[in-house]
Amino acid sequence: MNPRSPLLAVLAVLFVSSQGVLCAQQPWDYDAYRQAMTASGRQLGAMDETSFQAMDARKTAVLDSIRDMLVRSFGAANPAVLKAFGEIPREYFMYDYEKDQNLGPSAYETPFREWKIGYGSVLTDYNMQAYMTARAKPKPTDISLEVGTGSGFQSSILSRIVKHAYTIEIITALGDKVKNIFAPLGLDNVDTRVGDGFYGWPEVEGGFDIIMVTAQAPFVPPELLKQLTPGGRMLVPIGQPWKPQYLYVFTKDAEGKVHSVRDVATLFIPMTGTIQTPPPRPHA
Repeated sequence: MNPRSPLLAVLAVLFVSSQGVLCAQQPWDYDAYRQAMTASGRQLGAMDETSFQAMDARKTAVLDSIRDMLVRSFGAANPAVLKAFGEIPREYFMYDYEKDQNLGPSAYETPFREWKIGYGSVLTDYNMQAYMTARAKPKPTDISLEVGTGSGFQSSILSRIVKHAYTIEIITALGDKVKNIFAPLGLDNVDTRVGDGFYGWPEVEGGFDIIMVTAQAPFVPPELLKQLTPGGRMLVPIGQPWKPQYLYVFTKDAEGKVHSVRDVATLFIPMTGTIQTPPPRPHA
């Protein structure tokens, strides 16, 4: 833990003991990281204690950068968002699952960037993830859905703020591996599934207060709008693949009417599955 950070100095993150039992009120240090990585079935690779400490020393500057970005964007930094980014160790989620390679030593990089995590998926840069989290206005009573689990980082961040986080990954080879990373951190309010996020998660009664699509879509999947609660917020990057896109924020009022706002420019990998199938042409 970096002693220079006022945020980190007061945070204690869950970690896995040598017996695999979740223990609370313990610092997130190299031993905790090593044990959590082992419990999740992944390799330590080049992340030894020296590289862990070098990586961790960069975290304070990144948290300061996130706070400054949130102040510029929203006029103030949401304390719950900052706390979540302080609690959730990004290095734990930086992993190339296709190559079985640990990318953790590069965490908290400057300037921020996205990272390939295998099977055509990427970990979005921390700046955009912080922006989207704050833009979604998460509350402790919310139920969230992420379409595009990827590394699992975004839903882990949400899980520290909302009541329960659901997340869907369409790539089976990735989703079957990433589902194992939440329990070693004690994130017991995250549910995962492998499937096509185009259809959402209709089995969740009551729908979702937050829906976050973390892939570029050419249009909004209708089933996601149906599953958005009154007062809910849905964030979707809309545009064409590998061309300029914009983050759209959809809200549903008490009468069920949907409103949309075009927000910041983005660049996400394309959403795959049903959304890539052109809708049938209407009969003349």
